[in-house]
Amino acid sequence: MKVLLVFAHPEPRSLNGALRDIAVDELKAQGHEVQVSDLYAEGWKSEVDRADFPSLAPDARFKPAKASGEALADNSLTPDVKAEQEKILWADVLILQFPLWWFSMPAILKGWIDRVYSYGFAYGVGEHSDKRWGDRYGEGTLAGKRAMLIVTAGGWEEHYSARGVNGPIDDLLFPINHGILYYPGYDVLPPFVAYKVDRLDDTGFETMAEHLRERMRTLGTIAPIPYRQQNAGDYLIPSMQLRPELGDPRETGFTLHLNKAIKIAAE
Repeated sequence: MKVLLVFAHPEPRSLNGALRDIAVDELKAQGHEVQVSDLYAEGWKSEVDRADFPSLAPDARFKPAKASGEALADNSLTPDVKAEQEKILWADVLILQFPLWWFSMPAILKGWIDRVYSYGFAYGVGEHSDKRWGDRYGEGTLAGKRAMLIVTAGGWEEHYSARGVNGPIDDLLFPINHGILYYPGYDVLPPFVAYKVDRLDDTGFETMAEHLRERMRTLGTIAPIPYRQQNAGDYLIPSMQLRPELGDPRETGFTLHLNKAIKIAAE
């Protein structure tokens, strides 16, 4: 397989840097081709602004979605964005690796998404009608590819459990897994999350490293998170509400968007 790892940590000698190297080495040992986009090392520009769209008329009102769609259509996106889009299309698997900062990804990685996910590339594609609402949530430009997160957290695993004070880790990562990766079509794999990273001793690091190696070995076979497809009949269109007969009527929240029948079968 071809794997793109997008790395977002400012210190190459960090635990994140060590885990990146372990992941890349294991992937190559398994015969996969790997490219790494090291956002801090490359000085990635995170903010979206007029400079991203050189063909935009100076007196035109700046509408980012419209501008990105037009730039994609007329091949006038900036070279850095084009290069990342080409890597995404090249890769069978996308890995986003980052430290969990303030319950989300670092700004530089969010900026990579903001700039690289152009209108007409990652969103705004497909038919909008009373039968389907675009090619998204299980369909889209990136359908058939796999994606996953490698995340480090300073807190304890218990802090991110179902009753933990920080909230369940699956809920915290839902906007990324479902909203950024599943939206344009990726099959999203369960994340690899490393906890207590500031308190690791050598033994703890070796255990974590071996767990990561095992995840890299199963990159092509592990079952993805069973999110419901938008256009497969589970949602009413155009309201995009889950059909009332699906799921526990008393249930709310992100887990409604999991097809639990598939999850149970996989287990």
